[in-house]
Amino acid sequence: MDYRDIQYSLADGLATVTLNRPQSMNALTSQMRAEITHAMKAAAAEARAVVLTGAGNAFCTGQDLKDASTGGNQIDLERTLRDEYVPMLEAIYNCPVPTLSAVNGPAAGAGANLALAADVVIATESAYFLQAFAKIGLMPDAGGTWFLPRQMGLAKAMGAALFADRISARQASDWGMIWEAVPDAEFETHWNARAAYLASGPSKAFGAIKQALRDSTTNSLSDQLSLEAHLQGELGRSRDFMEGVTAFMEKRKPGFEGR
Repeated sequence: MDYRDIQYSLADGLATVTLNRPQSMNALTSQMRAEITHAMKAAAAEARAVVLTGAGNAFCTGQDLKDASTGGNQIDLERTLRDEYVPMLEAIYNCPVPTLSAVNGPAAGAGANLALAADVVIATESAYFLQAFAKIGLMPDAGGTWFLPRQMGLAKAMGAALFADRISARQASDWGMIWEAVPDAEFETHWNARAAYLASGPSKAFGAIKQALRDSTTNSLSDQLSLEAHLQGELGRSRDFMEGVTAFMEKRKPGFEGR
């Protein structure tokens, strides 16, 4: 696929998906959603970790209401969400390798929830998150009603949706909405280091961590303990476990085999 509204790169096991409409603060078009979906599927097959970030001064400001391909002001929201947003969000959330959103600026509306679909969110301190939907007579979508209460609790999620206030990156970190907020001057170096760690780490263990933590929200304690035992048993027989223990004993950095 020829990418027009995003950039995709792969180096050292790390796939980087960059939203690339800086003139529109990376607002989402039908074309961009299709490209993100395609890129995430490609990354799932060939990468050991994926970063989603934005070009310019914004991460993503949500749906481009001027997007002619969705009918402009006559956009069919239900169709667009089901046919375009769902595949994109599922491609991110269900990616078998760790995903990281590097939020380099404002993340608003569907753009905020696009960021939250990743396993880990790192934001620059000048960034903010905004559930802007109620300001135009809508409710949070793009997974917002699922991600927010799980990550920040029902009370905070309700306030964020009803009042549509800006939530600073620092607030988001303090409330458990994202992993961390980083000073602007350190942001790019920091997220690159975090991403490199994920891309060089024990991929099988990372996959098991994702599965176990997500299943814990619906499992009973007994079910979760059984799942832990099963997954840990598989990991204990892996080359990565042997390499990790050997490297620890030899006081060196492990060389995990990847996927």
